[in-house]
Amino acid sequence: MIKIHPHALQRCEERGATAEEVISIVETGETFPAKFDRTGFRHNFIFNASWNGKYYLTKQVEAFAIKENEDWLVITVLVKYF
Repeated sequence: MIKIHPHALQRCEERGATAEEVISIVETGETFPAKFDRTGFRHNFIFNASWNGKYYLTKQVEAFAIKENEDWLVITVLVKYF
């Protein structure tokens, strides 16, 4: 099971990601080691839209999570546009 902390949901809203995208990248995205014994998950999405008044082709979503028993708890989310 994948749980998303309220802090991470707030960051999704502020940065332009959705909970569905976060769940998708934890399930199937690229993984990488992160600070504080966390695991990072990353995926590039086709965006082709404007964000904060500028047009971007790609949206990269990164989720940082910890393992709680058999579940993942997403702690925070970063979004990069390019």
